[in-house]
Amino acid sequence: MYQRQVAEHLIHHQIKPSLQRIAIMEYLMNHATHPSVDTIFNDLYSAIPTLSKTTVYNTLKLFVENGAAQMLTIDERNIRYDADITPHAHFRCITCGEIYDILLNKGALVDLMHPIDFKIEDIQIYYKGYCKKCLGLAPDNISKT
Repeated sequence: MYQRQVAEHLIHHQIKPSLQRIAIMEYLMNHATHPSVDTIFNDLYSAIPTLSKTTVYNTLKLFVENGAAQMLTIDERNIRYDADITPHAHFRCITCGEIYDILLNKGALVDLMHPIDFKIEDIQIYYKGYCKKCLGLAPDNISKT
């Protein structure tokens, strides 16, 4: 994605573009791997030597607060981030740790919960199991169906 488009995307979410913010959002948009703060920092540091982990963390927090990204807590060791803010679920492989997007019918999410006394701001659905790649490596006691 081009930096100008990324800057416009940030502005759309009421975020003032800066070199670091554009680089971090562009990274999220181009790497649908649900990266952690460490991954983003390590991958961007060589191109932006003035970047710090604190800057990455604070920038991601700003993105989440302004609805430009979502924070995933599916990984017990690391918080992960996703630039795709459309309603969808996530699947985490127990063996390799990869996180995959699962498309859901938007209406199905609303049908799951229709509370009368609540205003829903965020729905996160996580699945955990074994991905196709790791099914062949799964222990014998795990069903491969």
